[in-house]
Amino acid sequence: MSQYFEVHPENPQARLLKQAAQILHGGGVAAIPTDSSYALVCHLDDKAAAENLRRIRGVDDKHHLTLLCRDLSELASYARVDNKQYRLLKLGTPGPFTFILEATKEVPRRLSHPSRRTIGLRVPDHKVTQELLAQVGQPLLAATLIAPGESQPMNDPDAIRARFEKQLQAVVDAGACPMQPTTVLDLSGDEPVLVRSGRGDVARLGLSFE
Repeated sequence: MSQYFEVHPENPQARLLKQAAQILHGGGVAAIPTDSSYALVCHLDDKAAAENLRRIRGVDDKHHLTLLCRDLSELASYARVDNKQYRLLKLGTPGPFTFILEATKEVPRRLSHPSRRTIGLRVPDHKVTQELLAQVGQPLLAATLIAPGESQPMNDPDAIRARFEKQLQAVVDAGACPMQPTTVLDLSGDEPVLVRSGRGDVARLGLSFE
């Protein structure tokens, strides 16, 4: 049975987010709002929780999970970033961009792409996500909340609760999200590659893709 936390989108109640953070620390999987859509999240270091997240989402270990970070200072532990990449990251954070980067040895092998040793990282621009990350005290492992067999992200907290109440340990309700996925850029090679066009405008990064 999931716990339901109704929070203000701009001024979230710290005590409720603290309770949600405790559930995540205890191995729970939660649905939370972000600046693109609702996401499934769990504790970074909990293997069982990560496997449970994949099971709920209906994806295997080849599916890229993303690290949600509070700011760029957290990236260095998880990704190798040169000056050119860092400039792009600085322009795109916080915001609706996911950056695929070369993973450091700090990243457990089970979390990085199995054949390429890459990891997806993003810094969301959403007050509730940021406050929850502050309460947790480290990045969270995340996947867009798309129900198995569906193609669109879920955006209605009540519908999320109804569908996943028996599978999730927490639902953080901050109202509707934009319901548009992040723009995904692969920065692990010599030149940036646009993997998915989404809410983030690549022109903000000084890039253009034909």
